[in-house]
Amino acid sequence: MRPFRSIALLVAAVPALAFAQGAAPAQPPAAPGPDATAPASPSPAEPPERARTQREAPAVPQSAPESTQAPARAAPVTDEDDADGTPSPRPQAPAASGPTSGTAPADAPVLDTDEAPRTTDAQQQRLVNGAPLYNPNVNVHIVQKKRFADEGKHELALYPAVVQVNGKFTNHVGTALHYVYHLQENFALQVGGQYNWYSDESGFNLELIDKVREQAQAASSLLLQWGAHAGVEVTPLYGKFAFFNNSLAQFSVVLSGGAGIGKTRHLIRPAVANEVDGTTYQVPARFGDTGNKFLGEVGGGFRVQFGKSYAIRLEVRDLIYTARVDKVDGCNLSDFEALEAARAANQPFDGLALSGSCKVAKFDGVDPKTKKNYREDIILGRDLVAEPSSDVLNNVSFYAGFSVLF
Repeated sequence: MRPFRSIALLVAAVPALAFAQGAAPAQPPAAPGPDATAPASPSPAEPPERARTQREAPAVPQSAPESTQAPARAAPVTDEDDADGTPSPRPQAPAASGPTSGTAPADAPVLDTDEAPRTTDAQQQRLVNGAPLYNPNVNVHIVQKKRFADEGKHELALYPAVVQVNGKFTNHVGTALHYVYHLQENFALQVGGQYNWYSDESGFNLELIDKVREQAQAASSLLLQWGAHAGVEVTPLYGKFAFFNNSLAQFSVVLSGGAGIGKTRHLIRPAVANEVDGTTYQVPARFGDTGNKFLGEVGGGFRVQFGKSYAIRLEVRDLIYTARVDKVDGCNLSDFEALEAARAANQPFDGLALSGSCKVAKFDGVDPKTKKNYREDIILGRDLVAEPSSDVLNNVSFYAGFSVLF
């Protein structure tokens, strides 16, 4: 039975094989290699039919490229069949896939043939906007949001040193304390106070008084003792910078403005030496209270923030206040004229018709320590209010301090 069965299988396989060969696409002739011989063209004497039917075998190159992989071989066919006469299926060899392990990523930096990578760390070799991080000659510019948000935060700023920088007739040195509440990232409300623990006329003005018995008008030499104001603060610009190569600081440009009230005074008499009965007493300078004035404030500067809670502030602020002097120690011009008339007649001040705000005790009596007669200051006070002015003073000061955010 085996010879007959084999013959039947062979007869059935011949038509299927012929059909498969006819359906297969025609392969283009391979390109001739360096050692291959070009096929001979048909002779002109040969008939056209022979040229169409007879073809030369395609030339096979001597050696195939190393990268070309051999086709998978078909599994051998055996004459062992199943018991029921049906041929058993043969396993096919898997097709080999060519991995592209040597393909470089699309954004890999292109190096010269004689240039080696500066680092082997994959994290450092990555490209940021087309620029290699490991190259020290390449600057990478990145725009980011602020590291620490200001919205909803409280800020308490202390300025230990507030120094006037435009002092022509006056000098001021003090301390300021400001509270800032940041409503938004670039807008805040502020309340501030300042106390000038040193406020005096300038050396130029004191020299005028000592040598020529003249001094600047009250409108130009009015002194600010303390001030309080409320206003707003805006931050139009902000950024960050690096220092010590590995630390970042956040800076911002701040502009402020507000209004408030300030207490003023004026020099009545500079420090003098008083001689009584052969004894010399040093009399300190005498200042007169000139009342409270309207105060305006404008300024700008920088805030440099280190970390999340601490910052340094460097600002320049202009405190603007009216310099009209119409009262000294509560006494107006008519009060001084009545006091001067009583002093010239050596009369007491008790029965004089003075205004309720006039502090008569400031111009009456003798200082027990310096033996200085206060009545001598009446004429000096009268000269200050004799020519009132409506001038406006600009007290421009430099503020240096630090703040805490919470």
